[in-house]
Amino acid sequence: MQLTSLTAISPIDGRYHQKTAKLQAYFSEYTFMKYRTLIEIRWLQTLANESTLKEIKKFDNKTNFFLNKILEEFSEKDADKIKQIESEINHDVKAVEYFLKEKITTNPELNNIKEFIHFGCTSEDINNVAYAMMIEDSKKNILLPTLHQLIKMLKEFANQYAAQPMLARTHGQPASPTTVGKEFSVFVTRLKKQIKKLETITIEAKFNGAVGNYHAHTVAYPKIDWQKLTKTFIESLSLDFNEYSSQIDSHDSIAELSNCIARINTILIDFCRDIWFYIALGYLIQKPNKKEVGSSTMPHKINPIDFENAEGNLGLANAMLNHFAEKLPISRLQRDLSDSTVMRNIGSAFAYCDIAYQSIEKGLSKLEIDSKKMIQELNEHWEVLAEPIQTVMRKYHISEPYEKLKALTRSKKITQKLLHDFIDSLDIPKDEKERLKKLTPENYLGLAIKLAENI
Repeated sequence: MQLTSLTAISPIDGRYHQKTAKLQAYFSEYTFMKYRTLIEIRWLQTLANESTLKEIKKFDNKTNFFLNKILEEFSEKDADKIKQIESEINHDVKAVEYFLKEKITTNPELNNIKEFIHFGCTSEDINNVAYAMMIEDSKKNILLPTLHQLIKMLKEFANQYAAQPMLARTHGQPASPTTVGKEFSVFVTRLKKQIKKLETITIEAKFNGAVGNYHAHTVAYPKIDWQKLTKTFIESLSLDFNEYSSQIDSHDSIAELSNCIARINTILIDFCRDIWFYIALGYLIQKPNKKEVGSSTMPHKINPIDFENAEGNLGLANAMLNHFAEKLPISRLQRDLSDSTVMRNIGSAFAYCDIAYQSIEKGLSKLEIDSKKMIQELNEHWEVLAEPIQTVMRKYHISEPYEKLKALTRSKKITQKLLHDFIDSLDIPKDEKERLKKLTPENYLGLAIKLAENI
């Protein structure tokens, strides 16, 4: 069968193809080849700018234009050519080198120095920088913008419903009232903290030869400060330079990134489950779509599928991200290839994240509140006012306030009258009694409104 969205094995390229198509520009095999080509060209240009390397004259504008054009016009046809070379020589990075050597044959200046393509490099120098750039670019252009948009939607929801009272539940049981906006604000602040950390994480890359000691470099040109030159090169690509490595980068920065994204996803799983329960309780309702079917047999149903979809995909993403964090920093001695297969799946983890984030956004766009339901439920639970009453009793040194309210409220149907009669019986100032009697489950909100508005 021909590969299409219907025949793809993975739902990333199948069912969710439209959602994940934008990630092809960062994690596809074609893109991997393009990044490798970029690195080889930029390294050649860096060598040409090194004045102590006499065998290469500094490239003029025409030559740099020629090289840059190879990158700008890099096509699927070029990627196919690289794959063809790879099939003959059985080496993916060497195939990029041979492709470039063939590309520059029409330029005499470059053709004369073609052996400086891949100069001093081991394959992992090219690959680890390519992966680092792919991750950094996708984080900057896909991951972070999507998360910021998600936070924006959550903040808008928090502000809009800052004053909407809602019965809180601790251990699943009725607890001190809160507001819808305040509960959304909790997730906003949690996510903002982790996204701020995510923004500060820059992927490291090494570029120091076979086992990280600049062996070949120093034999060919002992007077060049290779550490300085390669550091400048890596930082020119907006990456952090890893000066000490074996043949491969330690991948510690990728592990750090994976852990941070996984924490963000865990927060969002928590959010999705809370929303699921709020929908089940009837606090939140989903706007109906006349064409959508909720159940194949129960026509009344509108299922919270967007949040369920997100939870599932966040779980898949975290399974991969946690594996990256545990596996990638480990390599036998100076290198083994077990990281190579794992690294090729980084794009899949990003894809599952993006699918989930889009599902949450879609779900949020369909949410409305049922304020009538929330107020009705609050008015059925006057026992939540036992907390403020016993706290005021403490203020006036009344003995065993907690125990007295426990005896009054536990396993009983508590009414406004029952509470007011109890308040009247207390030996506290009259104005305190009046203040307590003005409390209702609907207005006993503490600073919830202020917290939500300030978000």
